[in-house]
Amino acid sequence: MRAKAILLALVLIAPVIAQCEEGKVEVTFTFVPVTGEVVDSVSLRGSFNGWNEWPMEKQGYVWSITVCLEPGKHLYKYFINGNWVQDMSTGHYGKPFDLEAEGYEDDGFGGKNAYRIVEQGGFYAVHNGADPTYLCLSEGKAVIRVKVPRGSVDGAEVITPNGSYPMEKQLWTSASEMWRSSVPFGAEYTIRIKHGDEETLRSGSMSNLTFREVPWADDGITYQIFPERFFNGNESNDAFALECDEYNYGMGVEPVLSDWSDPATPLLCCHQYFGGDIEGITEKLDYLDVIGVKTIYMNPIFEAGSAHGYDTYDYLSPSKKFGDNASLKTLLNEAHRRGMRVLFDFVPNHTGIGFFAFQDIIKNGRSSGYWDWYFIKAYPFEPGDAEAYECWWGVPTLPKLNHTNEEVKEYLYGVVDHWLDFGFDGLRIDVPNEVTDAHAFFAGLRERVKKEHPNAYVVGEIWSLDPSWLQGDQFDSLMNYALGRNILLPFANGTMSAESAFYALGEYFSAYGENVYGMGFNVVSTHDTGRLLTDLGGGNLGEKPRAIGILRLELLETLLFAMPGTPVIFQGDERGITGEKEHYDSERYPIQWDEKNTEVFSYFGKLSRMRESMPQLESNSISLYKSDGSVLSFFRGEDVLVVANNGYSSQEFMLPGGRWKSGSQALEGSVRMPPLKATILERA
Repeated sequence: MRAKAILLALVLIAPVIAQCEEGKVEVTFTFVPVTGEVVDSVSLRGSFNGWNEWPMEKQGYVWSITVCLEPGKHLYKYFINGNWVQDMSTGHYGKPFDLEAEGYEDDGFGGKNAYRIVEQGGFYAVHNGADPTYLCLSEGKAVIRVKVPRGSVDGAEVITPNGSYPMEKQLWTSASEMWRSSVPFGAEYTIRIKHGDEETLRSGSMSNLTFREVPWADDGITYQIFPERFFNGNESNDAFALECDEYNYGMGVEPVLSDWSDPATPLLCCHQYFGGDIEGITEKLDYLDVIGVKTIYMNPIFEAGSAHGYDTYDYLSPSKKFGDNASLKTLLNEAHRRGMRVLFDFVPNHTGIGFFAFQDIIKNGRSSGYWDWYFIKAYPFEPGDAEAYECWWGVPTLPKLNHTNEEVKEYLYGVVDHWLDFGFDGLRIDVPNEVTDAHAFFAGLRERVKKEHPNAYVVGEIWSLDPSWLQGDQFDSLMNYALGRNILLPFANGTMSAESAFYALGEYFSAYGENVYGMGFNVVSTHDTGRLLTDLGGGNLGEKPRAIGILRLELLETLLFAMPGTPVIFQGDERGITGEKEHYDSERYPIQWDEKNTEVFSYFGKLSRMRESMPQLESNSISLYKSDGSVLSFFRGEDVLVVANNGYSSQEFMLPGGRWKSGSQALEGSVRMPPLKATILERA
């Protein structure tokens, strides 16, 4: 590498080093432009670097970078000429951007990430006591883990001043294994690993463990509410939606105010209003209580220019179309009285065009005290001129904030302080990876939040498997699309084999600390995806759900409810609602409360009662058992076994030793698993 490139790499903290540390492998990524293609810069971004930018070096006409990666599966994309590649699989003139990619996965934004699977020969033992993946506090004990090559270890133990504790093989993939032990909190420890005729030791200290769990984060069910489409509790505030829509700032098309059951129009996503409000949520709290909801997450409720609310005009006031501070305080008080917690949706990356600082710039130009709150590139300008200011994904109604400005940072931190003081129990953060200097910004936010509200729950909207956000200095959990949509959904749909899903679960739970996945915010269907039943082949908006979709939904939800963390239900999924994202964002159509699929609703009720009656399903513990044909299985604790068959024929599945039961049915030796069925067994 030339000196200039080395200097640039050091400035951007790229991990181009002469020799990889133990447990990592040199991997080279290349990009070859086609003849005549103009390429000025190429960077590598992936799950291994928090999707940050690592510049590639041009040698001749080929761009490349060599990095050190742990064995396992790694997602990535190229960043070319300052822009994200949309589809790594076919986006380069119909061909892949990286000819060495081993596969592709949806990126959550309509494109495809590539992935590589890294393998390593020889023995290694990866343990980093500064990383909660390998050392964390979980349910009152220290969890110590070490990653080794698959099939290489004969036994392992953790040695402490208070005694020795055996380690057990917990998780594995095609390349590696994770061994685990749970020990009383103390000080120093040593891991002794036996492999063949040799022993390997790894040492560490528990004294600096500070990343603690939010104690209520995995209680019961979490329910996501899209307020404008949930329930209309006060028709007198409906017309306010038209008054604050972005149309009043000269943007978009004229909005419409519809009756609750009116047909969806092309404006459904953003500017067709139906009247859902805060009072409507309060009115339905008893319904949520009955189905086992313990946490409510609401999409933005603050003044904004759309039905979805991600174009904030006023961070410190509820939208008039939803209610006021009094109605919001009533909602929080009534939720808390029922033992529920409530999360608000925080949008720090960008504002709407009606936000006071942006409007002041339009009026006063460079003399505005808020000029540096945004990235203004030309003035004067009209709102909607995406060339004049930076905006989120080029959407002109979403001007991007400048988070290097201390005033902006302090303002946004103050917004979070305000609403937590008001009575919210935590927050979900919109597109945190888009924020300028994101990791530093959210480290500062967490410090503020946890100082005054140590049990506040902080969730980031990151779609990929990415431990860099979950080291104890930023978020408590991500929105775990990486579990729900990248593993459980394709398994239930039959597009991922049991063996592949089994290894993917090993990869997923090996990437995060046990305290982290114990606080998991586990989503499959949200306001940004198709309805769960639709994505599982159950039909589109307004259609009677197909039987095959219901079977797959029951299979998937059983697995979701059996995972560590909290299962998240998007409003109405428990009623068997359908809706395809491709048609006007039909997943956002209002809940029709006089319609309900009783089979789906009853099954959700069964799962809720089951989770409540089995404490081990709310523990953090998970370990793999085996996959066989179309069946995969895993343990929750020692006495609960989850078994799932995604095949279209029944299969005999051998059980662990001892006696098991499914309800009142006793089992021993094996169980015949029906097609498209998951079951949860308890040790008898």
